[in-house]
Amino acid sequence: MKKFLYTFGVLVLLGLAFLAGSLYKQGETAKTNPSSAKSPEKPDLAVGTHGETDTENLSARSENGPSPFLPGTVSVSPEKQQLIGVKIGVVEKAAVEHFIRTVGRVAPDEKRVYRLVAGTDGWIRETYNNDTGTLVKKDERLAAFYSPLFRAAQLAYISLLSGGEDRFQAGGRQALAPSQQASVSFQTYIDALESLGMSEQQMKELARTKQITDRVFILAPVTGFILARNVSAGQQFEKGTEWYRIADLSRVWVLADLFTKEARRVKPGTKVRVTLPDQEKEFRATVAEVLPQFDPNSRTLKVRLEMDNPGYLLRPDMFVDVEFPVLLPPAISIPADAILDSGLQKIVFVDRGNGYFEPREVETGWRMGNRVEIVKGLEPGEKIVISGNFLIDSESKLELASQGMNTALSKDPVCGREISAAKAQKAGRKISHGGQTYFFDSDECKQKFEKEPERYTR
Repeated sequence: MKKFLYTFGVLVLLGLAFLAGSLYKQGETAKTNPSSAKSPEKPDLAVGTHGETDTENLSARSENGPSPFLPGTVSVSPEKQQLIGVKIGVVEKAAVEHFIRTVGRVAPDEKRVYRLVAGTDGWIRETYNNDTGTLVKKDERLAAFYSPLFRAAQLAYISLLSGGEDRFQAGGRQALAPSQQASVSFQTYIDALESLGMSEQQMKELARTKQITDRVFILAPVTGFILARNVSAGQQFEKGTEWYRIADLSRVWVLADLFTKEARRVKPGTKVRVTLPDQEKEFRATVAEVLPQFDPNSRTLKVRLEMDNPGYLLRPDMFVDVEFPVLLPPAISIPADAILDSGLQKIVFVDRGNGYFEPREVETGWRMGNRVEIVKGLEPGEKIVISGNFLIDSESKLELASQGMNTALSKDPVCGREISAAKAQKAGRKISHGGQTYFFDSDECKQKFEKEPERYTR
């Protein structure tokens, strides 16, 4: 009997010691982690009074079933949103009008550039008051020259006129004989004088006076500016020498540089705005064509514009500002600052209401200025963060780190939600089919896939 009582007493003492140790441990835990001592009937809100994110609360909701938010979703109070400068924009699908601005260089219209070239050997008799850059009028005398070949050609021309005055009128090309044979002879002498460099105006004068001259005048073929002058008094020249180069600048070209992706959007016939920045003058030009000229240094293509030049304000080699209007077809586009590009993925934060911001991976298309096309990932009417998203992204990464998740997301082929691939793999919600691995948000989605995999992989 004494032995039994002794054993019973020892067991009671051990039980009391174990109970005391448990109570002591709970007290220490409450001191080091006060949140664990809170009543489960009154859970904390995701948004604290100072805008703090309750990561445990978000984790608990995702563990109890499919979460309505993607992994990495954070909650930010209105006060904190104002503090970090969060701005919200609405996603819209609309046609986008954009302007491509670049620099262009003025060049003469090649169809309006005239080169006066010597048709025979000779020498310059005299020059007149004209220099490079001078504006000359049509048929204005530029210089006088002579060649020995002119004497014989003039004698033959005058002789034919004197012998057939009843058949010819002294008027150059218009003074043709009724007889075909006489007409051919007469035209031959006219062509000979023209090929040597005599103008039609001077041939009419020769027909009228019938006096041989030792000065053949070089006349301006058009009203324009002298681009090059290669004559001086007494200068001897050879056949083929260029005397003058004159450009009619009443209409000019503008050669603008555009990158390849920009040049593809510029069509011939487009009206373009051209301005002289130093004179605040504005002109209108028309796109003629995109030239097949690629500059390897600037990696641009040349676009040729044609335009009128009132008052000759635009001169060759001047630089002008060019603005191309581009109208893009209706598409979803957002500000470029709304996209966080890590190099591996592009993320946009979607406002889910009540202060929740959800990271969403998007695919982008064209970029024009500060607008970027969204090919996949957003729908019209959704609200996104367009400013202050860097700080939200930092909190989102902390949220993912606190849950032990990889930032890589995968789309559930059944429910269509973006989920954490690492979390789904840890939960065993992964199936390999057709050489590709699929991750699932719930066991129910996984079971549906197992029954009809072809339905969800088409």
